[in-house]
Amino acid sequence: MATETFKGSVPANLLYDTRYDMWVRREGGDVVIGATSFGLHLAGEVIAFTPKPTGAEVAAGRGLGTVESAKTVLAVHSPVAFRLDTPNEDAEERPDLINRDPYGAGWLARGAPLDWEADIARLVDAAAYVEHIRAIEPEAVIES
Repeated sequence: MATETFKGSVPANLLYDTRYDMWVRREGGDVVIGATSFGLHLAGEVIAFTPKPTGAEVAAGRGLGTVESAKTVLAVHSPVAFRLDTPNEDAEERPDLINRDPYGAGWLARGAPLDWEADIARLVDAAAYVEHIRAIEPEAVIES
């Protein structure tokens, strides 16, 4: 677990996967997926991101790629089932984007949802995600 107190945000317009500390939002007919600032806090600074190939179908809870941090190499588990249409090439080339702007320019993947209705049944809103963070780290400083 991280030794510094978490200080970060939990945007209200996203859905969250508490198992893997990932977020998802609908954008048109697609889903956009990224790592939460809390997940990044736990993993450590990302120094590399490698997505699965374009066109890959990824089941909810399965790897959409990997991130390398100073601590380890981790599978990035997708919060939803989707077909990976667009990995974030900017984040591949400049992984500091993931650390600096995880909810904006540091998103990880975009694609077509495969089972949206089933997936959203187990995702949580921002308020529930804040509760999840506080259960792990009661002293966390969280912005909305």
